[in-house]
Amino acid sequence: MKIRLLLAFLLLSIGFLTGVAFTTRAPAARQTAGPEAAPGPLTPVKMTEPPPAQAPVQPPGPVAAPGPDFTAVAARAVRAVTNISSVQMVRRQNSPFFNDPFFRDFFGDDEFFGGRTRPEQSLGSGVVVSPDGYMVTNKHVIGDDVDKVTVMLPDKRVLPARIVGVDSYSDLAVLKVDATGLSVLPWGDSSKLKVAEWVLAIGNPFQLNQTVTLGIVSALGRNVGLSTYEDFIQTDAAINPGNSGGALVNARGELVGINTAIYSETGRYEGIGFAVPANLARQVVDDIIRYGAVRRGSIGFIEVSPVTPDVARQLGAPDATGLLVERMRRDSQAYQAGIEPGDIITSINGVPVSDPQHLQRAIADARIGDTVRVGLIHEGRAREVTVPVGKAGS
Repeated sequence: MKIRLLLAFLLLSIGFLTGVAFTTRAPAARQTAGPEAAPGPLTPVKMTEPPPAQAPVQPPGPVAAPGPDFTAVAARAVRAVTNISSVQMVRRQNSPFFNDPFFRDFFGDDEFFGGRTRPEQSLGSGVVVSPDGYMVTNKHVIGDDVDKVTVMLPDKRVLPARIVGVDSYSDLAVLKVDATGLSVLPWGDSSKLKVAEWVLAIGNPFQLNQTVTLGIVSALGRNVGLSTYEDFIQTDAAINPGNSGGALVNARGELVGINTAIYSETGRYEGIGFAVPANLARQVVDDIIRYGAVRRGSIGFIEVSPVTPDVARQLGAPDATGLLVERMRRDSQAYQAGIEPGDIITSINGVPVSDPQHLQRAIADARIGDTVRVGLIHEGRAREVTVPVGKAGS
């Protein structure tokens, strides 16, 4: 009997302990799984930390403006720029004794001691200015005593060219080929150019045909001692040997200059190039085609220099600026109109002058038969005289 009571007590104790264990684990199981949890393994999440924040979306920054597009301008302009080749006979010395007067007198023009005449080729560029084959280039491109000039057109035709005329004062020349329907560049007004304006230089540097470079107008009215009659456009568009005679074109596709020279200590591009203004080139081309030479105005021989403050004080005009008349011919139009040595020229047609080149250009550009108004200081007093313009060299 005792044994049965002991077994019953043990069974009740085991049942009671099992129920307690079950009721203790059940709440923990509900906290982990939850009623909407998906089946499968669970990833614990620390609810005490906020979820990672997404980086704010930044608005797009300013987009750089595209550069100027000159593709259409260049495509039209290159069709009017040619490659020019000239051959001239040049005498080259063959001996170091050539410059010795004794050996020259003794051997004369012997080929060994004196020298030998050989053909020398010059290469450059040109610009077509009329559909019937007239084109402009630099005089130094064709050289002196030219034996043969050849032009290669943009369509690769190679034609002989005739020299219509040259102008040493501006270093320009006009050629003519027998062709029609050629593409031309319209003349632009170079007087309207502004510093920092975009320009394209088109030519054949190093025989690389139809090369286009881009730059700006760096300065205007440059006098650099390359020719007698100067008013150069300065540009940083790359100009190299072979570009001479090529086109300087503005953003509207107009011819505003003829590329002529570079300033360089190496003979290569250094960011400074010079072009003859289109207004001057057009006058030269028109005169050469019409008359065979350039017709420039003149008021006779007159030699001037910039007046200094000391000279101005000595002449009784301490505040005067302009050009001092140093010498002149008595038979000149200037002298006969009343200008004398010792006068100070202050203006031409109302425009102040302080540079001899400016005075020369103003008179040369005047139409033959017209008159120019010359402002003066004569014996300390201001006056103005009217001078008739004649033909230079007459």
